[in-house]
Amino acid sequence: MTYAIAAAGTGGHVYPALAVAEALAARGVSRESILFVGGSRLEATAVPEAGFPFVGVELAGLQRRLTTANLAVPGVVLRAVRRLRTELAARGVRVMLGMGSYVTVPAGWAARRIGAALVLSEQNAEAGLANRVMSPFAVRVFGSFPRTRHLRAEWVGNPLRRPLARFDRGRLRAEATRRYGLRGDVPTLGVFGGSLGAGALNEAVGELVSTWSAGPLQVVHLAGRDHAARMGGGAAGGEVTWRIVEFEDRMDLFYAAADLVVARAGGAVAELTATRTPAVLVPGSFGSGRHQRANAEVLEAAGAAVVLAEADLGRLGTVVEGLLADRDRLHRMAEAASTLARPDAADRIAEALEELHG
Repeated sequence: MTYAIAAAGTGGHVYPALAVAEALAARGVSRESILFVGGSRLEATAVPEAGFPFVGVELAGLQRRLTTANLAVPGVVLRAVRRLRTELAARGVRVMLGMGSYVTVPAGWAARRIGAALVLSEQNAEAGLANRVMSPFAVRVFGSFPRTRHLRAEWVGNPLRRPLARFDRGRLRAEATRRYGLRGDVPTLGVFGGSLGAGALNEAVGELVSTWSAGPLQVVHLAGRDHAARMGGGAAGGEVTWRIVEFEDRMDLFYAAADLVVARAGGAVAELTATRTPAVLVPGSFGSGRHQRANAEVLEAAGAAVVLAEADLGRLGTVVEGLLADRDRLHRMAEAASTLARPDAADRIAEALEELHG
């Protein structure tokens, strides 16, 4: 075992990590030689399903407010460092890639204690706390945007898995239309709230569908497993066709079907730029709320997206109607998105890891 990748939490951390692992595998590194370190959330199932070894650690996340719960964090981190140091040493890890979630801190310290090189990848335009803490000890730091607040990072982009890195809408469009049972001559709105779904977006889209009066519309809605179960199978009312999908493992087909996407502003922003998809971005208000706002502002400044605050979701239908009616603007937004795209990020990071491995 010579490589390790620390990634935990949501798809915004886990899927870029898997993209780098798959790029290493494509370069000839055996999957058994790429160890993942994480917690008990998405990574605990997604990583083994992808064929990579996985070590889970118990790690309580630091609260971003004054609370007695933070008093227990140093002990939790130290126990995780001790366990991971033993695991990494036993497996002969020489390079550690931290993806910025909280597990990056104990994984990074464990890597340092066995003499392994530490590399960081930041997915957001404003660096997260874990990467800010560990960046002084990293030999290289990669960023997903031209500039990363609070972090000196090389701009390589956010790693994407191969179907999105090699995206071709023209080649995929007919297959995407069949997958969702759509018509090729009707505008299609894609909705994506992240790997776990987003209740506020789901409610807003339900309102949009029920009040839409601007002509034929198709909606492909990735609602998340828990949310989709509560929403039922979707509806076709009037001139709107509404397809609700619990989870999509072919995101390339989702983007190929969509003329416009409504999404959170987390890991989806890299997918939007790589696929040249115009977007309405609704930054999440969870956590500090800053990182998604910063991501959205970058796309808005480039002309690739319209940013809508969660408090203004009642205007979603009006915004979507205006954009879908202006094909020239959608084309300009797609072109603007392409200026931020770095679809080769996974390969570039994998190459750097191999160089450090020696």
